[in-house]
Amino acid sequence: MSEDRNIRRKLGFTEEDFEFLIGVKQKNSDKLSLWEAGGTSLSAAKLDLISRLPDKIPFKNISKSTFKFIDLFAGVGGIRMPFQELDGECVFSSEWDKFAQKTYAVNYGEFPKGDITKISAKAIPKHDILLAGFPCQAFSNAGLKKGFDDTRGTLFFEIQRIIAHHKPKAFLLENVKQFKGHDNGKTLETLLSVLSGNKSKEIPKNIKLSKETRKALETQLNYSITYKVLSSKDFGVPQNRQRIYIVGFDKDQIDINDDEVDRFFENVIAKNYPNPSLRKALFSNSEVEKKYTISDRLWHGHQRRKTEHSNKGNGFGYQLFTHQDSYCSTMSARYYKDGSEILIDQSELNKNPRKITPREAARIQGFPDNYYLGFTSDVQCYKQFGNSVSVPVIRAIATEMIKYIL
Repeated sequence: MSEDRNIRRKLGFTEEDFEFLIGVKQKNSDKLSLWEAGGTSLSAAKLDLISRLPDKIPFKNISKSTFKFIDLFAGVGGIRMPFQELDGECVFSSEWDKFAQKTYAVNYGEFPKGDITKISAKAIPKHDILLAGFPCQAFSNAGLKKGFDDTRGTLFFEIQRIIAHHKPKAFLLENVKQFKGHDNGKTLETLLSVLSGNKSKEIPKNIKLSKETRKALETQLNYSITYKVLSSKDFGVPQNRQRIYIVGFDKDQIDINDDEVDRFFENVIAKNYPNPSLRKALFSNSEVEKKYTISDRLWHGHQRRKTEHSNKGNGFGYQLFTHQDSYCSTMSARYYKDGSEILIDQSELNKNPRKITPREAARIQGFPDNYYLGFTSDVQCYKQFGNSVSVPVIRAIATEMIKYIL
């Protein structure tokens, strides 16, 4: 186990952040200082966590930037990465899940702030671009599509609150494809109406919003907005992940006409992207630990349920893929439960199918191999990448957006 007592300083974390990272309780905070000074040792569990930290932060924020952005509902930073690659500086991030916060921290060197509903817009630095993959569960099939009646569905209005205060030059929002048709399109219509400055649609009084958030709805905005449902597989990602992307430009700050906005996604799609190849994302089956091979009981259960669904005339059930496939189906945050949506065939080894590994999960979302995964459990990795964006899709959108921002 590591006894590098200078690791916190090497990685650039404050004592408070480092204590949260390795789980030191506030009442025991003096133990970290004593350990760093060469005194009393930490517990074996804490030393194990420290030994699993990377030697350096792989995606440290750049100091000299050409634009600034904020990363809301940040997850593990999939939306942030391409904008930072394009010389953007992230000046604020927010994510409430503590495990995602830790993954974000060991990769970007900073902890996202917590619950955005409790953070005043005034406390957020000025920025050029707002990024937000706002919670999708309220609009997805799995989340029962309650929309604005679900508290997670009202979190969009927190984005509007921040936009109303700072009026960034542009924004990029991401959600599940079902968002487009939710409530017969009324939900999307409300979002576009609020952000474009058209107040013809009043926000229902029964939606629970803070006083600051409700007040922000009175702010006149002037954004030209476009949206498109895109599939990750069309951008070289070996996954058929369909999501809606919403891009807006402030017409008071950006020299862009409506025709250009209308053609925005046409320009994104028109570029040449590599063909997806699942093989490039997967390890050889013989290399993968046996713990990822599903049990006889689970495999029989998958087969039985698929047969039952087939007899009823629907296509539900497990999805089996080989290394020869171009892409797999959409990975969800529930993947850790049984892996049914993406199972890898191992018949050449006379084995049951296996689940993908956390590194393979990261790859089918387009994360590079130097993205650090070693600090959280497999379960948390599956949740985090199941909730994430596909990085190459964001990269394509970001590249087109920056043309107008700069």
